[in-house]
Amino acid sequence: MTSRPDRLIVDCLQYCNYSEAVFRQLHAGGVAAIHVTIAYHEDFRETIANVVRWNGWFERFGDLIFPGRQAEDVRRAHAEGRTAVFFGLQNCFPIEDDIGLVEICHTLGVRFMQLSYNNQSLLATGCYEANDAGITRMGREVIREMNRLGMVIDMSHSGDRSTLDAIEMSARPIAITHANPRSWHPVVRNKPEEVLRSLAASGGMLGFSLYPLHLRGSSACSLEDFCAMVARTADLIGVAALGLGTDLCQNQPDAVVQWMRRGSWTRGAPDPSVVFPAQPTWFRSNLDFGNIATGLSAVGFSEAEVDAIVGLNWLRFLTTSFGPPVLHP
Repeated sequence: MTSRPDRLIVDCLQYCNYSEAVFRQLHAGGVAAIHVTIAYHEDFRETIANVVRWNGWFERFGDLIFPGRQAEDVRRAHAEGRTAVFFGLQNCFPIEDDIGLVEICHTLGVRFMQLSYNNQSLLATGCYEANDAGITRMGREVIREMNRLGMVIDMSHSGDRSTLDAIEMSARPIAITHANPRSWHPVVRNKPEEVLRSLAASGGMLGFSLYPLHLRGSSACSLEDFCAMVARTADLIGVAALGLGTDLCQNQPDAVVQWMRRGSWTRGAPDPSVVFPAQPTWFRSNLDFGNIATGLSAVGFSEAEVDAIVGLNWLRFLTTSFGPPVLHP
């Protein structure tokens, strides 16, 4: 089902195998902005190669996509029928151990960075570690630098204590761009109520994930169950804190999910059982945001609330988050 033509849609996390076909689906689906992952385990030089690849796409498909740098680009994309693409890092590996690279990444267009991806990093603890020591000494400095530049701190793959620390330490509201409530589906990647309440109270944002392993029932999760979960979360923390971060990995080969899980930090043969799960039938591509909007209406959200959840809340958040950098102290 297509979305209402004038509805502004923002998806705050994707990692598709991008191509002209996917860019045309973004256009046809009316998606004004996406936050795309340009690094998981890559170091700085490898991340630059990914930026170069995206620059080639911007040149070839400029009628469909363009690089997003500020919140106004979302409005511009919506008005022009294009998609603004905002870069994000799902790990801090690209800044290596040099805080100066945070500003370089920002200059290159990076507007989001996770402080850890599942494992312990130099900045924070990942959600799969047995012990969460919280934000590290370097993490404190990087949070301060990201706040200065206007780069969003993303704690989607971080541990609970580290996430609460980041919420408290950050001068700007942070985001959990792609996760769901743990009370609905109790996997470690989803977030407990304590974290969600603190996030919302600080002005932060939660992007609901459509990645099947984050959904109750996985690929068989129904639209009705998903939207009922969104409604319960709205009762818990308010509609203003809610958006979408689908974690859509459309057309990616299974070798990619093996690499996402393993990186270069472990040995042993890849586990053949680790594959990309099938998407729910009601959300398979960027053509399907209309199904979510319809489902949200069916569970009682008003048109204004649906508009907020599918895009306008992220636009408001980004307007503050991408504010102008301040001078070095």
